[in-house]
Amino acid sequence: MKSSDAKKFLKDNGVRYVLAQFVDIHGTAKAKAVPAEHYDTVISDGAGFAGFALSGMGMQPNADGDYMAVGDPSTLSVVPWQPGFARMASDGHVHGKPWPYCSRVILKQQLARMAAKGWTFYTGMEPEFSLLRRVEGRLLPSDASDALAKPCYDYKGLSRSRVFLERLADALRAVGIDVYQIDHEDANGQFEINYTYTDALTSCDHYTFFKMGAAEIANDLGLICSFMPKPFSNRPGNGLHMHMSIGDGKRNLFEDKADARGLDLSPLAYQFVAGLLAHAPALAAVCCPTVNSYKRLVVGRSLTGATWAPAYICYGNNNRSGMIRGPGGRIELRLPDGSANPYLATAAVIAAGLDGIERGLEPGDPVTDSLYDMTPAQLRRRGIRVLPQNLKEALDAFEKDPVVQGALGPLAADFLELKRMEWVEYMRHVSDWEVDNYLQFF
Repeated sequence: MKSSDAKKFLKDNGVRYVLAQFVDIHGTAKAKAVPAEHYDTVISDGAGFAGFALSGMGMQPNADGDYMAVGDPSTLSVVPWQPGFARMASDGHVHGKPWPYCSRVILKQQLARMAAKGWTFYTGMEPEFSLLRRVEGRLLPSDASDALAKPCYDYKGLSRSRVFLERLADALRAVGIDVYQIDHEDANGQFEINYTYTDALTSCDHYTFFKMGAAEIANDLGLICSFMPKPFSNRPGNGLHMHMSIGDGKRNLFEDKADARGLDLSPLAYQFVAGLLAHAPALAAVCCPTVNSYKRLVVGRSLTGATWAPAYICYGNNNRSGMIRGPGGRIELRLPDGSANPYLATAAVIAAGLDGIERGLEPGDPVTDSLYDMTPAQLRRRGIRVLPQNLKEALDAFEKDPVVQGALGPLAADFLELKRMEWVEYMRHVSDWEVDNYLQFF
C-alpha cells in the first residue's frame, strides 16, 4: 500500500493510532501505539523498542542498538474490537538491517528458499481454543450448561457462546480474513474457527491477529480465551493443525490425482512428508514448545473417548491417529498446538520438508489402521515411533538436529536455553498431586 493510500485509509477509517506489532520468541503479540500522523516513521525507521526487555531477542542493554519494528504496509488493517486503532505486522531491524532473532524475519528466510525454486508455500491454520470463566478461583467453561460428556459439534454449546464467537468472526471478516466455519470442539468450552488458507507469511500474520482479537473480545465479556495446549487433564487439548501445500503460480505441486497410494499426493509431497517424519522429534520442540504441550501428546484417549492430538510419528490418509494426515492434495500436520509461535513453527516445518525434498526421502506406505488400538509391540514391528512425551525429550532431539536448529538461526541457542530453564523450573515445582500422594504416605 502506497503511503498516500495508507494515509487516506487511516483518515477514512478514523484511525488515531497505528499498532506497530511483532511477536517475541513465544509468539506473543507485542506492540507500540504510534499516532497516525507518524505512520511514515513506522514504515521507514520503525517504532523503537528496548530489545533486551523482550524474550529471545538476542539483545543486551549495553551492547546493541534499539530493536526497530518496521511495519509491513501490506498488512495495514483496522482493529475492529479497538475503534480508532489500526495494526501493521512488523519486521525487527537493528542498525537498519533485518534482525535474525525476529520470528517474522526467520520465517522470511525460509520462504526465500522456497521462492528461489519458484515456489510459494501455502498454509491454513486451524486454531482451537478454550473459552473459560473463573469462578471462585476455578476455571470452568464459559457456559455453565456446556457439560456434556461428548460435547463435540454440540449445537447448544455453540449457540450459547455465540456472542463471543460472532464478535470474533465479524472482526476477522471485517479485515478480509475469510471465516468459513465455526464449531464446538471435543472439550467443554472448546471451539474452533476456520478461515481460508493463504501464503504462509500472511497465514502467520492472520493467526497472530486472531489471537489478539480472541483475547481482547473475551476480556471485554468477562471471559478468558485460552490457547493453552491442555487446560484440563481429562479433556482434549488445543491444537493448531497446519494444512500445507506448495504452488508454482499455476498449480498445486502437492496434488497428483494419479497417486497410486490413493492420497492424491505427488512425489514432491511425499518427499516433504518424509522430511517432516525424519525430523519429527525436533519439530516437536518448536511446534509444542511448553511443558504443558506434552500433556496433550499422550498415548491413549481422553474422557470423551476421542483425541485430536497425535502421539505417533507416521502419516496416513484420513487417519487422525497419526502425526500427518493426507486429506487429498495437501498435507495436514497435526503436531502443533496453541502455544506454538506460528512463524518459528512454520520456518521449522519448511526446513524439515525441504530437507526431505533435497535428499529425496521416502515416507513409506501410509498407515490406515487406528494406532490407538495397536500394542507397543505391534507399533515397534511396523517401525512406528512415538513422539517425545515431555519437553526435555523434545529439546534433546532439537539439540541434535542441525536442520531444525538451522531454521531458527541464532535464535536456536536462546530458544534452547529458555526452554531448558522452563523444564528445570517445572521439575523443581511441587504440585498438588505430589502433596496429595506423599504428604502423609510415608
